[in-house]
Amino acid sequence: MKRILLIEDEMPIARLVQVYLERAGYEVKWNEGNHEAIPTFFSWKPDLVLLDLMLPDHDGLDILDQIRQYGSCPVIIITARGTVPDKLQGLAQGADDYIAKPFDPEEVLARVQAVLRRSSYLSEADTIRLGTLSIDVSAQNALIGKTPLSLMPRDWQLLVFLARHPNQCFSRDQLLDQVWGMDFEGGDRSVDTAVKRLRKSLLPWPTSEGEISTIRGMGYSLRVY
Repeated sequence: MKRILLIEDEMPIARLVQVYLERAGYEVKWNEGNHEAIPTFFSWKPDLVLLDLMLPDHDGLDILDQIRQYGSCPVIIITARGTVPDKLQGLAQGADDYIAKPFDPEEVLARVQAVLRRSSYLSEADTIRLGTLSIDVSAQNALIGKTPLSLMPRDWQLLVFLARHPNQCFSRDQLLDQVWGMDFEGGDRSVDTAVKRLRKSLLPWPTSEGEISTIRGMGYSLRVY
C-alpha cells in the first residue's frame, strides 16, 4: 500500500482528499502544516507528498526545500496560489506537479496515480553507463567518475529518459509528455529550465564523451560520442 503524506491546514479540503485517496487504496497521513510536518516525513517515509503552500506557520516552499534535501520523494503542490509565476517557482524548486485550488478530488487522485506511475517506471533496476557517467536507476543516483550528482527529481527523470534514448532528438512537447506527463499544465519553458539545470550539473562530464545538444528547430538530444 502506497503511503501519502497530506500537508494541508484546511480540514474540509484535507478530509475530502483523504477520503478519495483512501478509497483508491492509499494509506494517508494528514498534517496541518505545523512543526511536525518534516519530522513526520522523515519518520513515516511516504511514497508521495501532497503539499499546500499557504500554511499558517510555514511557507510550503520551505518544506519542499527540506524534502528535496532529503531525497527524491515525489511532491505535488496543491494551493490557491495558482498564477503562472507561482507554478513555475514551485516546479523549479523541485515539485513534480502543481494543482491549483479549487480542484476536483478526482483530478487530485488522477495526478497522484500519474506521478506514482512515473516514479515507479524510473525505479526499474538497471544501470546506464555513458563513459564516465553512470546512472543507477534503482538506487536513483548518478555519478561522474566517483563524484555523485545532486539533481532535482525532475532533472533526474529527464536525465534517465534521455540516457535511455541516446542520440535521439525529442521536441519539448515530447519531453513534456514522456517526463512531465500528459496532464502537466506548465509550458515548454519548464523543459528549457530543466535542461539548463541538468547541463550545469553535467559540466564535469567530458564533452568528448557526451553532452545535451540543442537541435535547432527540433528539440534536445543526449549526444553520446
